Amino acid sequence: MKSITKKDVTAVILSGGRATRMGGQNKGLILFKDKPLISYVTNVVSENVNSILVSANKNLDLYQEFGTVIADDLADFQGPLAGISKAMHFANTPYLLVLPCDGPFVSSLLLERLIQSMQQNEVDICVASDGDKIHPTYSLININLKDSLDKFLQTGERKFGLWLKNNNALKVDFSDQPDIFINLNSPQDFADAD
Repeated sequence: MKSITKKDVTAVILSGGRATRMGGQNKGLILFKDKPLISYVTNVVSENVNSILVSANKNLDLYQEFGTVIADDLADFQGPLAGISKAMHFANTPYLLVLPCDGPFVSSLLLERLIQSMQQNEVDICVASDGDKIHPTYSLININLKDSLDKFLQTGERKFGLWLKNNNALKVDFSDQPDIFINLNSPQDFADAD
């Protein structure tokens, strides 16, 4: 069984979306219970990973407080895979932990279970599942897939789930932790979660 420690994992927090349901406001920087939304994610992962990258396309200076800011190379907000590709080329660890900036209820259990699954199975991706569907933006990816991802993006594809299917991915069951997947995408989501 391979051993994975925190020095083997770089986290990338995806913060580069359009945030159309939030009127274009940068979701990760919106205050939730008096703290920027992204801070909930960084507080959980900071003790459990080698380093933190923040994939963002605007407000780069403000995001620097939370990690090393990277901007994807593809124009027009091409989705989470563009940010992940950039992070895979930037990271100097064997594994990349992918998390969204708008998931304030993430816990260290997520990382522990993804790492344990990666250690115990011959797979290149461990992706969280709520029991019904997968949540690709909660995943642990072997950096050796960066060429595979680059080739996929060069075809014009952007579907995260399709890229996972094309690679050696394992669904990791988090049906006992449904709150992990609560994302705050709209003003109503913020009001409901407060």
